[in-house]
Amino acid sequence: QLQLVESGGGLVQAGGSLRLSCAASGRSVSSYAMGWFRQAPGKEREFVAAVGWTGGSTYYADSVLGRFTISRDNAKNTVYLQMNSLKPEDTAVYCCACAADWRTSAPPLGPNEYAVWGQGTQVTVSS
Repeated sequence: QLQLVESGGGLVQAGGSLRLSCAASGRSVSSYAMGWFRQAPGKEREFVAAVGWTGGSTYYADSVLGRFTISRDNAKNTVYLQMNSLKPEDTAVYCCACAADWRTSAPPLGPNEYAVWGQGTQVTVSS
């Protein structure tokens, strides 16, 4: 059974950087798109970034475009989210997720298209 475990969250000042990791175990995710979502207190879960199964295609929310970079290392069964120029509004619990469908032509953007989720890691950006 696939399990996803996020790490790398923490407290950082505005303008700082963090690198989140999502380690998969139980089976390979190399043929599945992977995504990052976040949820702030009192707000709905929102899409952050997604990467196709080959790593060749990536999509970002407008709010993080140019600041965040999603990548994957299929040999390590791990997905990353590099977050630069962090803002207080980036404060949230960040979760990674594995797409439900095998080898989709483009990574899905909606949470309903993801089948397995990690528990999340807290990111707090102070002003």
